[in-house]
Amino acid sequence: MKKMIIHGGRPLSGEVTIGGAKNSTVALIPAAILADTPVRFDMVPDILDVHNLMLILKSMNVHSTFEDGVLTIDPTEIVEAPLPSKAIKSLRASYYFMGSLLGRFQRATLSFPGGDNIGPRPIDQHIKAFKALGAAVDEHDGTVRITTGPEGLHGARIFLDMVSVGATINSILAAVKAVGTTVIENAAKEPEIIDIATFLNNMGAHVRGAGTDVIRIEGVPTLRAMNTHTIIPDRIEAGTYLSMAAAVGDGVVVKNVIPEHLEAFTAKMIEMGVPLEINEDSIYVPRSEDLKPIQVKTMPFPGFATDLQQPITPLLFKADGSSVVIDTIYPKRIKHIAELRKMGAHIRSEEGTIVVDPSDDLIGSDVQAGEIRAGASLVIAGLMADGDTEISQADNILRGYDRIVEKLTALNADVEIVDDSLVENGQD
Repeated sequence: MKKMIIHGGRPLSGEVTIGGAKNSTVALIPAAILADTPVRFDMVPDILDVHNLMLILKSMNVHSTFEDGVLTIDPTEIVEAPLPSKAIKSLRASYYFMGSLLGRFQRATLSFPGGDNIGPRPIDQHIKAFKALGAAVDEHDGTVRITTGPEGLHGARIFLDMVSVGATINSILAAVKAVGTTVIENAAKEPEIIDIATFLNNMGAHVRGAGTDVIRIEGVPTLRAMNTHTIIPDRIEAGTYLSMAAAVGDGVVVKNVIPEHLEAFTAKMIEMGVPLEINEDSIYVPRSEDLKPIQVKTMPFPGFATDLQQPITPLLFKADGSSVVIDTIYPKRIKHIAELRKMGAHIRSEEGTIVVDPSDDLIGSDVQAGEIRAGASLVIAGLMADGDTEISQADNILRGYDRIVEKLTALNADVEIVDDSLVENGQD
């Protein structure tokens, strides 16, 4: 594991360019194996999850190359093979191989997916969708086996009992080559789902209604990539840098954003008193002072994203009163609280509600990034703090944030990544 060391107290200024969306990328890569031609993606973030997904592709004889933000995947010689359990268990999004393998081979076998430990995230809605499409699903000893009969998958009506991004995408991947019409009701509306549908449609799929709560899919026999797919900007990375810029910035431009994807987040920043200047594809964050407390309640898109409740928390320390955060999606997403308290933050969780009090004097400390977004909040707090902060398990941060050290350094931060074993042996 790696460790991130932050020398705090330096105001940030300049500009930062947001990379492609992690939550799109981790679904697009499994989706690529549905193609009958090589596939090219542009604006691919350089994050650990991408490299782990490439390892999974390699195990199936799918060749891939990644250079300068361009990922090329050639699934034309794909073979069915056991997927590497270590890579599968390192990221939750590996479950998209269930839908894509089912669409490609009419069957799939893989270990139960891993990822961040942020509370229960069952895959029962995914399984319900696969069964509706005509598959049989068997779970045993941490392995999921999905099979179909002689007739394969067929179109069906799928009603999701709860709004789920993962189940919506997996349903699309499984249904896109199924015979007949599939209708997904109570579908999630996230921009990343529109991105997946756009990619598939450009290859000849018939997916309609992405971005609404009803998606209709007419199955097609083949998918062929004719051009490079450019991944949408990462709204979670953008929100993280916006929070960071308001908390410890002296004038920062956040570039390559789609402001409409961030409206729930920027509305809360403006409510706090941050004088954002929102342009067509960039947002300028001036030096922000005299901030007011707010209440944040996470909701499915277009509501306030659960992935942004932790990154906004350090900014709430600068408000002149108590703020409240309620995460209705993952109420157990509180790994950042104990770590922030080590830094002198006044924050507590009580009965599903996070209370954030003003905390002017954060102190650099040794903390642990229990998962991606908790790690992001610790990075921002470390930049705000007096002294040095050492964040262990920094691999979790690198899983989700494209070239973060390079981007922070360009903003005047003093940040480095070191190997944990070297630090322990005094070789840093």
